[in-house]
Amino acid sequence: MRHELGDVWAPAAKEVELVLGDEKLGLVEQGGGWRVVPEADRARVRTALADGARYGYVVDGEGPFPDPRSLRQPEGVHELSAGFDPSAHRWSDDAWRGRELAGSVVYELHIGTFTPEGTLDAAAERLPYLAELGIGFVELLPVNAFNGPYNWGYDGVLWSAVHEGYGGPAAYERFVDAAHAQGIGVIQDVVYNHLGPSGNYLPKFGPYLLEGGATAWGDSVNLDGPKSDEVRAFILDNARLWLEDYRVDGLRLDAVHAFVDRRAVHLLEDLSVLARDVEHRTGRAKVLIAESDLNDPRLVSPRDRGGYGVHGQWSDDYHHAVHVALTGEAEGYYADFADPEALAKVLRGGFYHDGTYSSFRERRHGKHIDADLVAPSQLVVCSQNHDQVGNRAAGDRPSASLDYSRLAVAATLVLASPFTPMLFMGEEYGARTPWQFFTSHPEPELARATAEGRLKEFEKMGWDSSLVPDPQDPETRRRSILDWSEAETDDGARLLALYRRLIQARSELPGLWSGRFDETEVVTGTEGGTRWIAWNRPGAGVAVNLGPGAAELRLPGSGARRAVVATDEAIRVDGDRIAFPGPGAVVLGE
Repeated sequence: MRHELGDVWAPAAKEVELVLGDEKLGLVEQGGGWRVVPEADRARVRTALADGARYGYVVDGEGPFPDPRSLRQPEGVHELSAGFDPSAHRWSDDAWRGRELAGSVVYELHIGTFTPEGTLDAAAERLPYLAELGIGFVELLPVNAFNGPYNWGYDGVLWSAVHEGYGGPAAYERFVDAAHAQGIGVIQDVVYNHLGPSGNYLPKFGPYLLEGGATAWGDSVNLDGPKSDEVRAFILDNARLWLEDYRVDGLRLDAVHAFVDRRAVHLLEDLSVLARDVEHRTGRAKVLIAESDLNDPRLVSPRDRGGYGVHGQWSDDYHHAVHVALTGEAEGYYADFADPEALAKVLRGGFYHDGTYSSFRERRHGKHIDADLVAPSQLVVCSQNHDQVGNRAAGDRPSASLDYSRLAVAATLVLASPFTPMLFMGEEYGARTPWQFFTSHPEPELARATAEGRLKEFEKMGWDSSLVPDPQDPETRRRSILDWSEAETDDGARLLALYRRLIQARSELPGLWSGRFDETEVVTGTEGGTRWIAWNRPGAGVAVNLGPGAAELRLPGSGARRAVVATDEAIRVDGDRIAFPGPGAVVLGE
């Protein structure tokens, strides 16, 4: 029997009842811990749930609780679930075949702060702007249900239910459809390593969580303990929901380094197999991107070569090297990247820590990337993202301290790199709005614990705690909403035009990002206290003056000599010599 909405896995329960409207219906044991709707009632239950009926479960006299696989929570995560039929949407994207990660630009956004309305429908109205910018994928921070009206999304508890405040699942389908109409793929950020602190009723049903196994965010998910087969199936079913029913083009897998999985076949490999199965059956490309701080190339190495087969992974090393080079900040985990050669090393090999000693971790970290197994485009890099901005004490963006010339350099270092670039919403016009950590926990004790924990975290890192905003203060979230009028200012429009031109250059010069690691030839230099870096790729080159003063440099190798994009009209290219009046960058073609 195929499990349908209404069936539930509750292996330890003695009795499970389905609450459907005013009715209680005893469920039947099927085996393997599953309780299913009696055959005689299945048709009417299916019809009622497709029509949006409210329902939940009473487990051994407790409840009712929402469905662990709920698709809608109209009244919140503590209330009854509502039926929803994903197949009812009339899709208009039949010709869509997806996108490849290589050659694309990813744009990370948070639905609740991307627009003043904070909804999926409002975000969809901005999709033509992103298409004109040249974006290939939008990557949505988690949209699954959480307690309270607003949140970053990482406190979600019902993995399959789209947060009602964003518009719910129907609005989500409209957004994906609209994105495809603009030629933009959708990558959904999913969190399979923990659940939020409020509204998590999974333990009432079964051993979804690992007893005594805690992450920094809560109990870890049971991936390899007793009865973990069904827990893994629960995760894979959720991934299939996004990739197939909601037609998203990829998943960003949050903090996979926090997975506790000692099985011979890792969950990431299972997800990779599933993604390729959906890809084969639908004829649409599907992409998996892992967030990991392990610097482990196994994640993105082919499965037939001992890897997990994930398409891409975030590389924090490139962000850190760029950030230190432009700001001079060298505290905490930035300390290792004060090495003047850090940026060059990451450009050549993908990781700075590839088995080297990390002073922040006080141990060796990472592993060397085999250029025969992994391509540069499999690493996703940025100069800012929700983590790197939001986990600063004041949530300040680089635009709060860097002028146009250095913001332009940051843009070039990311968009002209051999990696897959990711932008964080608003960076393309130099958004000054901060991105601060905000929550809206209704429970006073949880709200207080969240605020106090945030302060202690920054005090431990040596930050000035007076800069840390209260995450529960509504103003903290309000300050984080993008101000789109900034894009229309002279400075905003100038930077936006540069971003458009740099993204266009990636299409004109595929040698910037296609090919192998060992095709990147890098040189660095210092002149009168001014640092510069330049690199050649097949048919393309990049030269960057990191500042602070003027510099003249020569490109490595030969071939790339024609200026395609320059951040300053005063930059001069003469044969293999490039003269910079100050901080700046130039992308060159043959």
